Amino acid sequence: MLCIASIAATSAVAADAPLEYDCLVEARQDIDIRSPVEGVIESVSVERGTLLNKGDEIARLASGPERAAVDLARSRAGMEGELKSAQTRVELAQKKWKRAEELVKKNFVSANARDEAESEYRLATEQLRVARENRRLAQLEVKRAEQVLAQRTIRSPVKGVVVDVVLRPGELATSNQKDPIVRVLEIDPLNVELILPVSAFGKIQVGERAQVTLEAPVGGTYTARVEVVDRNVDAASGTFGVRLQLPNPEGKIPAGVKCRARF
Repeated sequence: MLCIASIAATSAVAADAPLEYDCLVEARQDIDIRSPVEGVIESVSVERGTLLNKGDEIARLASGPERAAVDLARSRAGMEGELKSAQTRVELAQKKWKRAEELVKKNFVSANARDEAESEYRLATEQLRVARENRRLAQLEVKRAEQVLAQRTIRSPVKGVVVDVVLRPGELATSNQKDPIVRVLEIDPLNVELILPVSAFGKIQVGERAQVTLEAPVGGTYTARVEVVDRNVDAASGTFGVRLQLPNPEGKIPAGVKCRARF
């Protein structure tokens, strides 16, 4: 009986023991940054190893005509002559119509004169509507021109680090070009990849926390969250994959380092 109790206690301890596996820290994404439009590179703002926040400028294309188009659109949108002139015509036509109404009541002018004054007022009102529509179109043209210009500035879509600068100022950049302008690794958050034996299947759930210890000389223990648990098992190796998400807000943890994950 004592032997059986001892075995049961040992089994319970083993069942409650934490699971620990080898793992590898990887970049979230390896991104080739290209230009959405064709153009000659005017400047490159980064070098290999540059840390980037999302939205940071990477490169700028020559954009003289696009800048001129923005200036022209803003100038047109700021013109108020047509709109003020139309407003003045409406005010004058409205006064003329009211006077004609009063004079018709006193039999000083004919009803036909009143109708002409009313028609002038309605025509002036329509011209004012057209002027306002033109003003609105001019404002939309400013936005369109600004968007076209914005495409000439290449910005980082993620928080990461530059691992290679491929194109330099003076070279042609385009969206369908083989070579990107730069290559960027997204490093916040990082992926922690594990290959687990089928015996661990069902023991780890999405959303579960794990302690990830990095190998020397990096070192340190961090908390990661289970993001993906493969629902299929590789029959040949008897394993399945698990991915953890590891926050790296300060960029201190490098991609490519080996680790141990403890659940």
